[in-house]
Amino acid sequence: MRAIVVGAGIGGLAAALSLRRAGVDATLLERARRFSEVGAGIQLAPNATRELLRLGVLDVVAARAAHPPHVSFRTWSNGSEICRYALGREVEEEFGAPYLVLHRADLHGALAAAVPPAAVRLDTAVVAIDQDDRAARVTTATGERLEADLVVAADGIRSAARQWLFGEDTAVFSGTAAYRALLPAGEVADLGLPPLAVWLGPDRHFVHYWVRRGELLNVVAVFTTRAATQESWTAKAEPGEPLRTFTDWDPRVRTVLERAGQVFRYGIHTRTPLTGWNAGRVTLLGDSAHAMVPFQAQGAAQAILDAAVLGDELTDATPADVPAALDRYVQRRISAATGMQSASAQAGTEFHVPDGPEAEARNARMAAHAAEHRFMPQAAAWTQAAALNGREAGHRPRGRGLSGP
Repeated sequence: MRAIVVGAGIGGLAAALSLRRAGVDATLLERARRFSEVGAGIQLAPNATRELLRLGVLDVVAARAAHPPHVSFRTWSNGSEICRYALGREVEEEFGAPYLVLHRADLHGALAAAVPPAAVRLDTAVVAIDQDDRAARVTTATGERLEADLVVAADGIRSAARQWLFGEDTAVFSGTAAYRALLPAGEVADLGLPPLAVWLGPDRHFVHYWVRRGELLNVVAVFTTRAATQESWTAKAEPGEPLRTFTDWDPRVRTVLERAGQVFRYGIHTRTPLTGWNAGRVTLLGDSAHAMVPFQAQGAAQAILDAAVLGDELTDATPADVPAALDRYVQRRISAATGMQSASAQAGTEFHVPDGPEAEARNARMAAHAAEHRFMPQAAAWTQAAALNGREAGHRPRGRGLSGP
């Protein structure tokens, strides 16, 4: 069995590892000339870290991560705590895997290091995908034609493969944008910041947590805007712009923004949910299939789960089995991923309600839930990977039974 994976982001790398674990000879094609340290922080819940353990990279990732003991939700104006939920050891004991926060590049680097170098082709842009009953093929920008038994398009939120498969369809601006920055720990040591916190305010929220074993503070400041904003990891915010956007917020928030130095600004985009991700021997995976707003910190986790289920369904498969195996992969993943898209959007709405009765009611709901539950509401999704395999989902069991959605 041979597979071509288009795109060597987190989803593509995880797919290549999962496929190779399933006995498939997977080759990664990436248009970038080299891997670089882009992006900033990322949160990984147990549904993702459990799969990293299966892929053999969790120890490396965890060694570079921070392990927050809890998450604190706070009021924008004075930092008073609305509620907090357990993370740390309690999550690991309950769900069998840790909750980690880390630099995106550290996760990407760990996944990339686990893929054999000979299986990765950088500086290789794919300009077309076609197929017949026997094989799928990609055409590169240099005119080269590569053939395999299946093609996995993990080419991100601006996926060209999605348009080739399903027609004209562009990324949708979510109406929110974000500032992001990384600060050395020493720059903010005097502020007494919680290890992981989400500050909620009208039309805005502010998230911070440690990465690189506590060496850096990752900051993400989200705000609503009517102006469509570029989706870019490298676009810079104008000097003073974040402070103007977060006027009158708690002094600790404003101090972090004052000390942040270079701040980047990016628009948050999504993709309209699809009714299917595959056609014949070609399938989408990760953001190309279900890009979502990041307000439940599940974008990368959902891509990693896609990869796990894809590998599961292709274990022991033959080339003739590929179309049916891809059907099962999509059946097992599409409902959960689409549901997470919706839940993430709803979380953003809840985070940004106006001050007054709406915020007071939201805070009361959050406090009441936390009084009765140790873990965040989205923790229900963390158990699914452990509890749902092919047999329990009503599908034909495959291979080693990697997790479902």
